[in-house]
Amino acid sequence: MEETKLKAWAEELKTIQLPRWDELPELELYMDQVITLVDRYLSPLIEDEKHPLLSSAMVNNYVKHKLVPAPVKKRYNRNHLAYLIAITLLKQVFSIPDINELIRMQLALYEPQEAYNNFCIVQEEKLLQIAKIVLGEEVSLTRNSNDFYYLAMEGAVASFTQKMLTEKIIQLDKEQEGEKNE
Repeated sequence: MEETKLKAWAEELKTIQLPRWDELPELELYMDQVITLVDRYLSPLIEDEKHPLLSSAMVNNYVKHKLVPAPVKKRYNRNHLAYLIAITLLKQVFSIPDINELIRMQLALYEPQEAYNNFCIVQEEKLLQIAKIVLGEEVSLTRNSNDFYYLAMEGAVASFTQKMLTEKIIQLDKEQEGEKNE
C-alpha cells in the first residue's frame, strides 16, 4: 500500500513546476498577497502541516537581516517574490546565514532573474530525479556545471529533495502503523 502511495507521489513530483521570473506577477503587491502567492506556489512541495510557509514576521525579519531587499512603499515586486520563494524552500534544510551565503554566491555569478530561473530549473531537475528513483527508472546524474557556486546551489536543492523523500516515507510508514493499530 505504501509503495503504491509513494509511487503516486513520485508521479506528482514529475509534474511540479515553479514559476519562472517572467511568470511572477509584474504588479506590486502587499505583504498578504505575497504570502498567499508564495504559499500557493510552494504548496505542492511542502506538506500541508507546515502551512503557512511564510508569515509577515518572517518577511520583515528577512528584510531586516538584508536577505530580501526592502519593499518600496510597503509594496513587493517579482524580485521580492523570487527571493522569498528560494528562501522558503531552502529554509527547510538550511539556516538563514547559510541561505544568505548561498544567495550571495549565486548573485556573484548571475543577475537576479537568471539566478532565480537557474534555481527553479535545478529544483525541478532534482524533483524529477527523486521521482525516477522512487519509480525505479533510470536516473541521469550529470552536472550542468562544474562551477563552484553552481554546485553549492545544486547541493542545497538536492538536500531539500532528499528531505522531501525521507519525510514522505516516514509519513507513509506512520499511516501504515496507524492502520495496523486500528
